[in-house]
Amino acid sequence: MRIEASVTSITWIPSEAIQGVKYLKVSFDMGVTHYDPPPPDEVDDLPALRDAGRFRFANQLKAWVEVKDGKVDSYGYSGGGLIGATTLTLGPAGISVPAIALPDLQRNPEVQGGAVRFVQTAGGRTGIPTPRRVRRKPYVQFSAPLAWTTLALTIHADGSVEHEVVGASKFPRHWIYDENGRLTAKSGLIHFEDWVREAFGKHTPWGDEESPALVTAVETALERELSGTIMRGGAKPKIKVVKKGDTLVKQGDPGHELFLLLDGVLRIEVDGEQVAEVGPGSVLGERAVVERGYRTSTLIAVTDCRVAAVPGDQIEPEVLKQLAEGHRREEA
Repeated sequence: MRIEASVTSITWIPSEAIQGVKYLKVSFDMGVTHYDPPPPDEVDDLPALRDAGRFRFANQLKAWVEVKDGKVDSYGYSGGGLIGATTLTLGPAGISVPAIALPDLQRNPEVQGGAVRFVQTAGGRTGIPTPRRVRRKPYVQFSAPLAWTTLALTIHADGSVEHEVVGASKFPRHWIYDENGRLTAKSGLIHFEDWVREAFGKHTPWGDEESPALVTAVETALERELSGTIMRGGAKPKIKVVKKGDTLVKQGDPGHELFLLLDGVLRIEVDGEQVAEVGPGSVLGERAVVERGYRTSTLIAVTDCRVAAVPGDQIEPEVLKQLAEGHRREEA
């Protein structure tokens, strides 16, 4: 019996992701280059997404095992990386600059009893030169930093499958899809300035270093829809930076703002007890808007966070009520 499985990551640049290095941020703010719209919730045709310019890089780890008499008999890889392009807007026309893929790194499969574990790294760099100071010799780099993900896939002889994110570059955002093409997880934290200063040469999987990835659960479909409305549907949101350990809002305080978590992880506490941790894409604060005007929970930054804040009345009341019904975490 042949068992095939896969796990896929899509790497893209979300809105407001460029921080710290001013001259690089200006190129995005002026529209010379661009942020990316979020990838779809389900993916069934990666080449079509690439051709449409919907991602920068993709890592599709596909593998198979042959099982005979209940035991693994043979196995192998069958997937690889896909790379996109960067579009520059110069004058009336856009210029598409192909990215530069690095060789896929596929570790020797590990046979563990009745299972086989596969690990694959894929990624590369944009084709646009990025002159910058860096933190290690030679202290100046001209080629762009490297972006990548390292994925693991374990296939069991009974047909069950597990996947994980072993590591990833600190920039940009990485979304993870299961073997059915459904979005299941995402990287929770972007460090743009660290990435441009460090991700080159031996300080990558093509050298001798990996970068651990903070992975968070995905938000709801309603939250993903609302994120577009918050960022592009009305008045420009106010971007707040919340340092690790600081409090965004406190239970019992008055409040009428709605929050979209752009980056990082927030802990939700009710009456001093943790009820959840949430990552990028989560929409928060709606219960104070639709209920009594007071915060029903405390939000504390587990990591450094960036949050977009908008007035609660910018969103339709019925939509906020629907969101609030799904956020009664203290009752769950």
